[in-house]
Amino acid sequence: MPLRLTEAQLQHYRNDGFAAPVRVFPPAEAAVYRAELEAHEATLGQPVSYPEKSKCHLLFDWADAIVHHPAVLDAVEDVIGPNILLFHFTLQTKEAHRGTVAVWHQDDAYFNLDPAEEVTAWVALSNANELSGCMRMIPGSHKAGIAVHADTSVDDSIIRRVQQVGGYAPQDGVLAPLKAGEMSLHHTHMVHSSGPNNSDDRRIGLTLSYIPTHVRPTGSIRPAALLVRGTDQYGYYQPETRLAHADPPEARLQAHRQAAGLYYDLSKTEVPELSATQVA
Repeated sequence: MPLRLTEAQLQHYRNDGFAAPVRVFPPAEAAVYRAELEAHEATLGQPVSYPEKSKCHLLFDWADAIVHHPAVLDAVEDVIGPNILLFHFTLQTKEAHRGTVAVWHQDDAYFNLDPAEEVTAWVALSNANELSGCMRMIPGSHKAGIAVHADTSVDDSIIRRVQQVGGYAPQDGVLAPLKAGEMSLHHTHMVHSSGPNNSDDRRIGLTLSYIPTHVRPTGSIRPAALLVRGTDQYGYYQPETRLAHADPPEARLQAHRQAAGLYYDLSKTEVPELSATQVA
């Protein structure tokens, strides 16, 4: 018996490469996490940007709570098993009435992992629908393996380094709308995209990239990852340490800089430095 998913959702993930929607916490809880994020943004005077958007579970208590949330991890365990590492985390926010998009791509193009068993849990802190730019999926595309990606330039891309799979139009595939407190799961070879936010509200999503502990990095860089459930008998990754509530901002900043820097080297992405004043 699955822990969180229904049998139908699990079968859909296996056959089509994704499952959605999956309710993981009530809208009121999502609103609390959103309020904590936006309180921090108020101190910055602007939306969270890079490099703070990446691996923010090492910076913020609300983000740490979500990546360890039992309902999230139960659903992830249903598809990859009980020994789970958080490989990466990205805050994916589209401001209201902005043309921010994600072109057709696969997550595996950025990760360099073997075997290809990463699952992305996309958690919604606000409603994500067609108007606000929810994700689109190409059902079954995960079965074809890694696709050819071309580095390109796209105005207002939500992904810093744009790698695109050709052959698809913006309206292809099927929509994966979510309500606040729901998430989707998709396979690392799922070809997916998202359109602009034409709504009156921000579209706030979290991409949590989970892997079973036996998955190894294939590049020359040994990236960092956080054990969130089970045990890790392999040690392929530099271990991240979970936040403690009393950790001072300087310690959080140092841990984030080290772990995020390794990921940026891995994905060949250049990002600005994060200053201590940006950590609440």
